[in-house]
Amino acid sequence: MTTTLLRTAGELHARTRTGRRAVVMTMGALHEGHATLIRTARRIAGPEGEVVVTVFVNPLQFGAGEDLDRYPRTLDADLGLAGRAGADVVLAPAVDEVYPGGEPQVRISAGPMGERLEGAARPGHFDGMLTVVAKLLHLTRPDVALYGQKDAQQLALIRRMVRDLNFGVEIVGVPTVREEDGLALSSRNRYLSPLERHTALALSRALFAGRDRHAAQEALRARAREVPASHGRAEALSAMGESRAAADAHAVATTTGGPAAVLAATRLVLDEAARLDPPLVLDYLALVDPSDFTEIGEDFTGEAVLAVAARVGGTRLIDNIPLTFGTLGAAA
Repeated sequence: MTTTLLRTAGELHARTRTGRRAVVMTMGALHEGHATLIRTARRIAGPEGEVVVTVFVNPLQFGAGEDLDRYPRTLDADLGLAGRAGADVVLAPAVDEVYPGGEPQVRISAGPMGERLEGAARPGHFDGMLTVVAKLLHLTRPDVALYGQKDAQQLALIRRMVRDLNFGVEIVGVPTVREEDGLALSSRNRYLSPLERHTALALSRALFAGRDRHAAQEALRARAREVPASHGRAEALSAMGESRAAADAHAVATTTGGPAAVLAATRLVLDEAARLDPPLVLDYLALVDPSDFTEIGEDFTGEAVLAVAARVGGTRLIDNIPLTFGTLGAAA
């Protein structure tokens, strides 16, 4: 489809608007993960609606020594990918369009939730991110905005901002898109050499190991719940030939599981990758409540996020997977 390139919010507001407007915010260097967001936005907006993709490399969310200057800028290619995925408009504003008075004196604060994990590793990052998201929501005036679940803490903070500050927009999270080898798609993947990429694959392998450990635990508990906990009942079942159920009941009673076991299985893979050449240098590994990104306890039930960040060479990568604890479901 034909995609229109716009440079100002005024040009966007001048367009005739009929159906729902769905916005996908990006910093450019678009890849299949962004294309998935755009296709999802197209389905949500419908044939009568409008899909707007913003391309803006936000200087406020890059700290000292980070890769603002070398962050890839590929607008022509971005315009083509956005069009093929179903975007009506690509809005690529200049810095002075978004920040007409220079760096804003009033900014959105991410609060305590923005000081954990990514916020601790990149001080001020989430304040800058929320500030530009707030500005782009005002500039584009969408009915719905879509963000990738790969940036789980970012998504959680945007949802919290929209709820806490009464933005009239629906926020939709879209599952992480991975390459065939499991690496989460990221514009920064292009920085990796072949050897660095091999090491980087440990991130997804580690998360999958934690997910598999979690799934085994939940399956064991589900089977054991069918068996009363008494020793006598287990013996009776065993005598009747139901030794599997009896063994499950015993295993649940004697084996440490839960979040600690998931983290241990994940860390084992990461520790092995730290001995590779080049090594994986871990920033953090955490199992958190997605509502506030605090770490969960052993008795936690409900939705959780297993999150990891690490450096390989000069490239910093993040990844995560959702898990559900204490229900009949296992990994999400």
